[in-house]
Amino acid sequence: MSSPPPREPSTQSPAEPWPAGEADLARAVAEAAADILLTIDGDGIIRSATGSTLPRLAPGKGWIGRAFADVVATDSRAKAAGLAAGGDPRLMGAAELNHLRTDGSFWPFSYRVIAPADRGLRCLVGRDLAGVAALQQNLLEAQQAMEREYARLRLAETRYRMIFRSAPEPIVIAEAATLRLVEANPAALDELGLRADRLAGVSLTSLFSPLSGDALASVLAAARHSGEAAEIEVARAGTTRRTSIRAIAFRQDGAVHLLVRLGITPSDGAGVATDPALRHVHGMVEQTPDGCVIMSPDRLVLHANRAFLELAQLSSRHQALGEPLDRWLGRPGIDLPLIQGTLADHGVVRNFPTIIRGAFGSVEAVELSAVTAWTGETGSTGLIIRSKGAQLAAPQPQRGPALPRSVEQLSQLVGSVPLKDIVRETSDVIEKLCIESALDLSRDNRAAAAQMLGLSRQGFYAKLRRHGLGALVDQDEPA
Repeated sequence: MSSPPPREPSTQSPAEPWPAGEADLARAVAEAAADILLTIDGDGIIRSATGSTLPRLAPGKGWIGRAFADVVATDSRAKAAGLAAGGDPRLMGAAELNHLRTDGSFWPFSYRVIAPADRGLRCLVGRDLAGVAALQQNLLEAQQAMEREYARLRLAETRYRMIFRSAPEPIVIAEAATLRLVEANPAALDELGLRADRLAGVSLTSLFSPLSGDALASVLAAARHSGEAAEIEVARAGTTRRTSIRAIAFRQDGAVHLLVRLGITPSDGAGVATDPALRHVHGMVEQTPDGCVIMSPDRLVLHANRAFLELAQLSSRHQALGEPLDRWLGRPGIDLPLIQGTLADHGVVRNFPTIIRGAFGSVEAVELSAVTAWTGETGSTGLIIRSKGAQLAAPQPQRGPALPRSVEQLSQLVGSVPLKDIVRETSDVIEKLCIESALDLSRDNRAAAAQMLGLSRQGFYAKLRRHGLGALVDQDEPA
């Protein structure tokens, strides 16, 4: 009995690599796990194809009956042929391949071979890598952007280092919180006598004289709050030089730093003062119990020590610097011009009685001495102010016992002289006393005394004649 002829496989029911009882379950699992599921025979021919992405790659049954190596991109055919050959039918292999879309672009997939036992067919399980490829592309672009940014920052830092090191102007960088130096350019290291490897232990304030401490503190505080402070001039520690500084704040690594530019201006061509006596003089002026003030020709405060700040009830030196001195000292527009005139004539003023007004309304009697200090062609006035005790109000200088005697004489006239005559006599006494006080304050300078009393020179001379004061009234005096 002859055997029946072999049955041709149905094209409607493609062959399955699994046994018939397991085919439905295995295919369902494979389709759920794969974006493309292919069945290929031993020659690498596709026998079946399914998957959610397949219609966008091969509409209809475009892949069935074709070699697997023919449905991938040209650059992936060698790997596709090797994957389809398989070798050991039970060996599981994997590869990343590119398919071509209908628009000609590449679509990456990862394929893994599943070879069931004792069957001539294999399954290729493909996973879509388009999302992974997009992430990889984004990562690559981000890395390239970071590299470009790093290159730009390195270039900027190189430029900064070059400019910072080659700048002829001394520049230091300090932490805003502690004022400790962080960096200094070569010009600053040479000028300040510092070493680059020992900057961490140096404070910015230690570079300047204690006399300029308040001014320096105000500038640094202004820079911290507003970002930049106006340029001021301060004294260097241990030198006769004046240093103009300008501070700029910037933020780095979450902390505020100060970039301080130093402009060194020598005084009278002098260099560094090596004599320690000069530093002792500065310290003595600052600690003396008498007020010390340096006044410019236009009567502005250039320097004031701590004793003067206490007399004027000021909490900080920067409240006085650059302000008119007659805001606190003497009668505005009278005492200081008189002192300057006496200095121009005699070069010195001794024990000049006046008053000092505190910022909170107190009035204190003081006496001062003054000299002219020359710096080049500019003359400033130095004043030593000594307190004579607090007063409730500004007292007018008295001429000794003359006033009590006049009052006693006037009281004796009551009952014997009409009131209008007593009042006229009283006015004459007060007028005479005021003229005598003005002459006493002005050191017998009649022009200054007339200015104090608000009189013209001719009117003042007439009153002098009336009261018999001064035998040399007819001599004309300079203003």
